[in-house]
Amino acid sequence: MVKKKNIVFIVNPISGTTNKKSIVRHIEEGIDKEKYNTIIKYTEYAGHAVKIAADAVAEGVDIVVAIGGDGTVNEVGRSLIHSNTALGIIPCGSGNGLARHLQIPMDVKGAVEVINKGVTECVDFGKINDIPFFCTCGVGFDAFVSLKFASSRKRGILTYLENTLRESLKYKPDTYEIEDENGMLQYKAFLIACANASQYGNNVYIAPQASMCDGLMDVIILQPFTDLDVPALALQLFTKNIDKSSLIKTIRCKKIHIRREHEGVIHYDGDPIMTGKEIDVELFGKGVNIVVNNTAEGRETNFLQTFADYFNELNSIPGKMSMNNLSMSNKRILVLNRELLRKLTKR
Repeated sequence: MVKKKNIVFIVNPISGTTNKKSIVRHIEEGIDKEKYNTIIKYTEYAGHAVKIAADAVAEGVDIVVAIGGDGTVNEVGRSLIHSNTALGIIPCGSGNGLARHLQIPMDVKGAVEVINKGVTECVDFGKINDIPFFCTCGVGFDAFVSLKFASSRKRGILTYLENTLRESLKYKPDTYEIEDENGMLQYKAFLIACANASQYGNNVYIAPQASMCDGLMDVIILQPFTDLDVPALALQLFTKNIDKSSLIKTIRCKKIHIRREHEGVIHYDGDPIMTGKEIDVELFGKGVNIVVNNTAEGRETNFLQTFADYFNELNSIPGKMSMNNLSMSNKRILVLNRELLRKLTKR
């Protein structure tokens, strides 16, 4: 008889918008009881998942499952680094960037089935100013939006898009010095994203070619752009083509040092924190075991299709407005963004 493995499920009761009671019920009904002994624990405060996961590692638990968004995944994952305990994910946050990169199903039943199969892979992780991250980290506009989102009372994609669209046209780029093993370069940039995985979440692909198993991070530098560039950039983010933009500079490396003009916010896996002018980011190879979906196939999402359909409709607007000929005023861009927001959220 095969010995059962032990799993601890860590539930963040306030992440995302999903009812956690129904998730727990699906887990209890769907988990393979012949393979696993299960314990369900709830976080009680910010950072509590770190301690629960660390205790599980000390007790020799085989898998710790984060039930929440990227913030919960980060808290759990940082305690599992360089251990024999694997990280499982049941995504129910606002963005679910790491789960989406790994193609873990967004429905609880599908995610539990991935855990039942129990296939694990040892993947890379990174640190920004000694804070672990597993998906992305960065400075500039994405960190600024993370700060805005963290202070919002409402959660979910609608709030994220509202913050992004509201702030994108008035955010001022900063000047950065970036130093890696090849030397130092200076850029004026809208944002600098350091990616271990391909996306922020919600299928927004900031680094479409990023891999969690190659020992390198993709450093994405988005240079200043005009209002007229916004729709094209947005489309490229959702269709995995942002790396083809002339406004993007990509560096692949293990370690970088960023020096900026002003102190301010950075983010790690979407969580903002204030820090100084000097920022160090480093990737560490094969440092954490993750339960993966070994049957996943590349697929487009309904959300992405909705976005693409929206821009197809733009081509049919009288006046022959197209992605190659967006001759409009700032006011028209704002109207465009509001219409985009309405369609994406099916309001």
